[in-house]
Amino acid sequence: MSFNIALTGLNAVSEQLNTVSNNIANSSTTGFKSSRTEFGSVYADTQAMGVEVLGNTQSISLGGALISTSRTLDLAISGGGFFIVKGTNGETQYTRAGVFGTDSANYIVNKAGQKLQGYPTDADGNLMTGSLGDLRIKAATLPASATTGLEFVANLDANMKQPVDGAGVPIPFDPTNVNSYNSTYTTKVYDSLGKEHTLTQYFVTDGANGWDAYYYVDGAAAGTQALSFDTNGMLNGATGASVVVPGAVLPGASAQTIAIDYTGTTQYGTNFGVSTNLANGYTSGEQTGIGIDSKGNVFVNYSNGQSQLQGQVVLASFINPEGLKNVSGTAWTATTESGSALTGAPGVAQFGTVNAGTLENSNVDLTEELVSLMQGQRNYQANTKVISTQKDLDQILFSAM
Repeated sequence: MSFNIALTGLNAVSEQLNTVSNNIANSSTTGFKSSRTEFGSVYADTQAMGVEVLGNTQSISLGGALISTSRTLDLAISGGGFFIVKGTNGETQYTRAGVFGTDSANYIVNKAGQKLQGYPTDADGNLMTGSLGDLRIKAATLPASATTGLEFVANLDANMKQPVDGAGVPIPFDPTNVNSYNSTYTTKVYDSLGKEHTLTQYFVTDGANGWDAYYYVDGAAAGTQALSFDTNGMLNGATGASVVVPGAVLPGASAQTIAIDYTGTTQYGTNFGVSTNLANGYTSGEQTGIGIDSKGNVFVNYSNGQSQLQGQVVLASFINPEGLKNVSGTAWTATTESGSALTGAPGVAQFGTVNAGTLENSNVDLTEELVSLMQGQRNYQANTKVISTQKDLDQILFSAM
């Protein structure tokens, strides 16, 4: 009986040592979760029969340290959740190992070729939330976009007086005569070919809360707009203007009109100043890199300073993550015990945030594993000693017969 009991001990400890060895071997594996061997006593009625291995449990919920890599598509989750990846066979797996790159078709994939899942974008760059799909970097070159709008917020100096000559006669506006206007500001705009132009605004006061804005594009007249302010210095009446770009400055490009929004513009007794000058439109640009923010939004950056949304990484969580089926030390599949995956955007509810240029290290505690290794070694030696002692006793017994 002692032989059999000691043998069960040797088998159990041997499996424990295998688990410890695997943990130590993967102490530097990204996203790896350590395992622990669980033992149970074996009885036949009240008779002790030794020990058995009940199974191995993974510390799935225990996170590892986050390590900076400065590589954009290295991703780590700070908090709860798993990345969702799908293989060529259609199987969906869940992982914390965020070593991603792009394949020949510009899909975001891991080293096993599994595609990262998330919310893709439509043709207009809008997120298609609620529809999981393969994340893909779509655009290598960003075409030019004509300027169609300008958000312009400024303060026009209430201390300014109407420009007049020596006889007190108002001076007709002339962009070449600095004495004919009070303030001016120039904004960079683009046509449909991505060619750069200058939109210059000239402001002339009537000295009684009224102003005229004159528009010139590349020196060619492009319209006027009357602005008026109340006694509190707030803009009233028309808060917008329309600039019709002269065709002479748009050779080969589409006709263009720029809408100027003056909402928020004031007239106070302080110097002329511009607080907002935001024009849309840009020249064409080449892809310079990829960026991912903490909410998992994937952007492509371009040489013209623009960025374009390509999709959003989606995370998964489970009611019982310990019930996931272990595919490898870094990937799992859902089971009836884990429950179905709950998906959502990073940073919302139970989902952690995404850290780009970072990886989650293995959660293996080497000190703890080495202690377990020594304990297992002692247990193995003890069981071996039991077998050796039983053998000696049996020899003595047989010799006496």
